[in-house]
Amino acid sequence: MKKRDGFEGEKLITVPYSVLKKAKKVNPVLKQLYIGSMGYFPQATYHYRERKKGCQDNILLYCVKGKGWYIVKNKKFEMKANEFCLIPATNEYLRYGADTKDPWTIYWVHFTGDDMDTFNKSFNLTLLDGPQEISFNEKGLDLWNIMYNNLEMGYSTENLCSTCFHLYHFIATFLYPEKHYNVKKQDARNMVNETIMYMRSKLSQQLTVEALAQKNNLSTSHFTFLFRKATGTSPMDYFIHLKLQKACLMLHSTSSKIKEIAKSFGYDDQFYFSRLFKKYMNISPLQYRSRHRSRMISD
Repeated sequence: MKKRDGFEGEKLITVPYSVLKKAKKVNPVLKQLYIGSMGYFPQATYHYRERKKGCQDNILLYCVKGKGWYIVKNKKFEMKANEFCLIPATNEYLRYGADTKDPWTIYWVHFTGDDMDTFNKSFNLTLLDGPQEISFNEKGLDLWNIMYNNLEMGYSTENLCSTCFHLYHFIATFLYPEKHYNVKKQDARNMVNETIMYMRSKLSQQLTVEALAQKNNLSTSHFTFLFRKATGTSPMDYFIHLKLQKACLMLHSTSSKIKEIAKSFGYDDQFYFSRLFKKYMNISPLQYRSRHRSRMISD
């Protein structure tokens, strides 16, 4: 079974060429770059598109979840979450589609202009560039939604021009991602601090990065990116360090058994806790307790 579109929750819009042709006469700036069509396909099971004569537009595909693939010039490329590809206009046979087991969720834009050959050469875009990894492109998605909403309001020259200007910015967030992080540093810092406080209150439990991300209304990848950027470590590593920090205190200030200490931090398996402790502390819990008490005696 293969589907070109028709996915639950999808968004899809196409600007008729006759409309674009008329608008370009009214405002020649549109000749440089404009959108032909754009869409959003969530969990696009059975998605498949075959273009035997290629495509006259540049195609930008941004995968935010799941996996997919595309084939051009007999070379197959795999795509996964947090990757995008920018396939330049071509006459080559082109195919792409979703992975059968883990279908992708993609945002896509077809765009072109009166001199795409120069545009593509200027940015060294070739058919065999392959997918590029990118941090969660929040700014790009904000711009995608602005462009889509503009076009939904109609094809007036004003709407098309506004969309055109946003299109340049949208493409820039992929070609120069490091210059377009849409992150308010203070908000991110507050979010991380609140997450750490929440972790401290849940040391007896097992948390997941997915649950922490959901608590902050963020995707897992974006939450992890913000947390790592602020702390230098992943959320789960940070959570484990908090547990072990408290475990160290219990080892040298109480006579609790290792099994009891492990259980107080949500580890029913004493030996797993000991292995984890040694992995992060480079010493076993018993050795840590023995060494600390020896120091207290010598002091």
